[in-house]
Amino acid sequence: MHSLRSEDAEIFYETQGQGPPVVLLHPFPADHEFWLPVIPALESRYRLILPDLRGHGKSEIGQGPAVMAKHAADIARVMDAAGVGKAAFIVCSIGGYIVFEFLRRFHGRATALALCNTRPQADSSEARANRLKAAETVLEQGTEQFLQALTPKLLGPTTISSRPDLVEGALRLMRKMSPEDISQVQRGMAERPDSVPDLKHVNLPTLIVIGDEDTFSTTADGELMRQSIPGSRLKIIPRAGHYAPWERPEAVAPLLRQFLDFVPLI
Repeated sequence: MHSLRSEDAEIFYETQGQGPPVVLLHPFPADHEFWLPVIPALESRYRLILPDLRGHGKSEIGQGPAVMAKHAADIARVMDAAGVGKAAFIVCSIGGYIVFEFLRRFHGRATALALCNTRPQADSSEARANRLKAAETVLEQGTEQFLQALTPKLLGPTTISSRPDLVEGALRLMRKMSPEDISQVQRGMAERPDSVPDLKHVNLPTLIVIGDEDTFSTTADGELMRQSIPGSRLKIIPRAGHYAPWERPEAVAPLLRQFLDFVPLI
């Protein structure tokens, strides 16, 4: 892996493949290995840039909440270090929150968007309170109880009941985060702004992917984005939850490859 200094944190990233650049932003609380199941479908034609987001995987959390502005600046610096001016983005969950902020700050550096299992709204008052409570609790009790409770919400019921290997694999990625990492990332997500008003200004080719068992980013959230982003397309993945690219790569990867192959990336 490569690394760079982004303000107060060391940020790690990996590159694979050759061709037009594509940045892949993984969900909370995983790391860049979340994308391993879909990489084989993409790396033969594209140069994949796979950061560990601030506080995830090998990347440091830095000081204070990991707000979206910090994440967006980290990604811009990763692109600079990789010699990439513009790139397509494939994102999941918090990766979507980050890319909405990235578009506000560095709009000219994105060429296309694949928005997987994400939503543009800010947290409701209740959701924000729950995040902040979880941020405190994980510091007191450690990560395992938090992760065990979160996993059945991230992975769909079909995956939970039929693919214990995927459940254990996801937990392996999640367990790389420390209590401080989880706490400050949660605080950062609680502070994220509402991106719904910005959607009408997204003038990029956009694919939206939602798992039909996802309770965090629902099909209604996907439809909101489809209706708000001009020319966007929505694909629903059966038997998949919030981690659809991890749970159903055989369904998601061909969609991503087809999307990238038929949009201008320069």
